[in-house]
Amino acid sequence: MTENAIEMKNITKKFGDFTAVDNLSLDIKENEIFGFLGPNGAGKSTTIRMLCTLSNPTSGSAKVAGYDLIKDPAKVRENIGLVAEKMIMYDKLTAAENLRFFGKLYAIPNQKLEDRIDELLELVNMQEWKHTQISKFSTGMKQRINVIRALLSEPKIVFMDEPTLGLDPQTTFSIRDITRDINKSGVTVILTTHAMIEAEALSDKIAIIDHGKIAALDTPQNLKNLIADSDTSVFGAKITNLTPKLIGKINSLDVVDAVAQQDDHNLKISANGTDALNQIIDVIRHEDGNIASITNSNESTLEDVFLAVTGKTIRDQATEKAAPTHHGHEKAPKARIR
Repeated sequence: MTENAIEMKNITKKFGDFTAVDNLSLDIKENEIFGFLGPNGAGKSTTIRMLCTLSNPTSGSAKVAGYDLIKDPAKVRENIGLVAEKMIMYDKLTAAENLRFFGKLYAIPNQKLEDRIDELLELVNMQEWKHTQISKFSTGMKQRINVIRALLSEPKIVFMDEPTLGLDPQTTFSIRDITRDINKSGVTVILTTHAMIEAEALSDKIAIIDHGKIAALDTPQNLKNLIADSDTSVFGAKITNLTPKLIGKINSLDVVDAVAQQDDHNLKISANGTDALNQIIDVIRHEDGNIASITNSNESTLEDVFLAVTGKTIRDQATEKAAPTHHGHEKAPKARIR
């Protein structure tokens, strides 16, 4: 029987009067790739910080790798690795020197550390760059070193925070392959990302957090099935003279749940109701939009699920302690999440 890598029970985190994480309970199984998604300010980063012992919960309890988060934080840290969104490296040191520096912080014996460095450099195809200064690396090369830095201590659990942010497509695919290899070696991976394609491609299970609570939790396919079984339809519209004003008009329709711009001419529109398509066409024509094509597909994506669960209002938040955003004019999500 598979054990739980992480167990959270009624975890709450408050900043003054603002509740960032609200009575959160969640189990993550060993050897899973677990996608942890949410809009800006939803509470996912605060949750990850608590699980990494960087911040204490206001109330509740949690076990990470079998150790109590509050009573045994040192043991928790021994069993986790963190690939932070911000790369933690020293440009004037070589790849090996960077890894050696961080390995010493874990008190890894010298020979074991050198063997581990070689093993990890081979994992990310960076052996030939072992003695090259980090400052000479591309962003993608730096990120590969940043990833393996988190693996030096052979952790049971690795937290990966936006691991492909800002990377080119080739490096993005490489990081995804590395993530799968890490998981295949028996490591539980907790992935936070805004890239829905990445979350869907990698995750065994996904939790969507919103306003500090779990809004949806299941496998990627089951989550998509929730939308497919609802009244939501997904339309693809190609409009040759697409403008921000026209997008806003479509978005303002009561039947429309979400509008995602694919490129200069193409939109993906999630809508409800038997008359939705007619209303969308009417507003496009009323705004003198030139319709090249419209397709109707109920094949939902994880992005559709995300928008249906969390709504489409942009969440801007300056800091972790910022006051909660007012959502008084946000449309209520219309998908039925059962």
